[in-house]
Amino acid sequence: MTVFLWLPVLVPTVLGAIIAWRHSDAFARFVPLVVALVILACGIALVAKGQVVTSSVLRADATSSYVLLCVGAVAVVALWGGLSAQSLDVRSDALICAFLAAMSLAVLSDNLGVMWVAIEATTIATAFLVGHAGTRGATEAAWKYVVLGSVGVAIAFLGIVLVYASSRASGAPTLSWVALTSGGISLSPHLARAGVALAVLGFATKAGLAPMHSWLPDAHSQAPAPVSGLMSGVLLSVAMYAILRVQAVGAAHIGVGLVHGMLLTFGLLSLAVAALLTLTQRDYKRLLAYSSIEHMGIIALGVGSGTSLGLMAALLHMLGHGVVKAAMFVVAGRVLNVTGSSRIASVTGLLKRRPDLGWPFLVGSAALLGFPPFVTFFTEVAILVALTEAGLWWAAGAAALLLLVTFIGIARQVLSMALGAPDLHPESGDHALVADRPSRFRTAPVAIALLSGAAISFLALVFVPVLGAAAAALGVSR
Repeated sequence: MTVFLWLPVLVPTVLGAIIAWRHSDAFARFVPLVVALVILACGIALVAKGQVVTSSVLRADATSSYVLLCVGAVAVVALWGGLSAQSLDVRSDALICAFLAAMSLAVLSDNLGVMWVAIEATTIATAFLVGHAGTRGATEAAWKYVVLGSVGVAIAFLGIVLVYASSRASGAPTLSWVALTSGGISLSPHLARAGVALAVLGFATKAGLAPMHSWLPDAHSQAPAPVSGLMSGVLLSVAMYAILRVQAVGAAHIGVGLVHGMLLTFGLLSLAVAALLTLTQRDYKRLLAYSSIEHMGIIALGVGSGTSLGLMAALLHMLGHGVVKAAMFVVAGRVLNVTGSSRIASVTGLLKRRPDLGWPFLVGSAALLGFPPFVTFFTEVAILVALTEAGLWWAAGAAALLLLVTFIGIARQVLSMALGAPDLHPESGDHALVADRPSRFRTAPVAIALLSGAAISFLALVFVPVLGAAAAALGVSR
């Protein structure tokens, strides 16, 4: 089984190096999708095995196996849906492979230091992808992402250094999270508390949680559609995975109150930011970006509840949101291609003019807003219930109110795009809406992702043992 630990790291690394060396567009076009399929297959195999698998510095338990599956599923949707005649260039395809290799290494590493290096590597790879268009807006977004992302990972680095320093009290300093959570060593409580707090703060920046979120709307709105889908569905989730690992270390030595308090604060702030800014948003790609902030806030609240129900719902929400958001960015990219504008006011009557784009956009928006039968509805309800059961009724009430405001903001904007009266004047560019109709091969991943977002709800009994094992691996059992 150790082969399934190394394939998600080695395959994208090797294939990315090959396409960077060969510079063959015909070959490079499908390589990122092949890499995503390999990662998904390895994630499924590790989850199905249901056992801890170790090899050198790599280790897969129930949590890391599940998150690797999420990474693969989201990557398949984003990259399959992003295939087109106007695909990214060879360098971008190589960077996507490097990005996926780094994400896999972050998830499978048994060392907090290696995990940090992998997450830092994603900043380097994705910064060039964000600035791919070469416009002033794209360049500005890339620089903002680099600066703020680097600040976040620098804070996380300081936190990890303090955690390492605190382990010196045991006489066997280490950054292995297995050793740090096994109870075999003791940490200096003051250093450990400072280290855990800084690490959570730093990784929260990469997760797009407010108030460290300001890089996210610019980066996600300027990046190519498949890259935006990867960043929203993969990068943010893996950063949250890092927080889960740091939380487990803190729980073993200083208790969970500090981290849970931080996550509850970040979660409610993220919902508040999304609620306020979606009401007045004028760009539909930025609207999806603020939706990502909202959903990361929901996940943070689920983890911050401190209950097994909340954590399991947060992990399931991670998968449901990831595949749907990847599909939504793919559709948004196609809308941008045929209209030439990302402004909401420039897209009206989409259901009548391009039903092949309007219906997926409308259905995907319903999934993001938490309509039943999509899994996001059930996970959001479960998280609110978990908060209430934990005695955090005030957080549940505030979250419910903010989710309602966000619902109003996003629904109003989406309905204006989908159901608004079509502008049929020649200057509206309506002729472009009859061109560039994607093939069935390219529309399949969007349909599969949206159907999966609903199907997961009816497969809950299949996921419960996996999610329960993932929660137990993080030391949460109540």
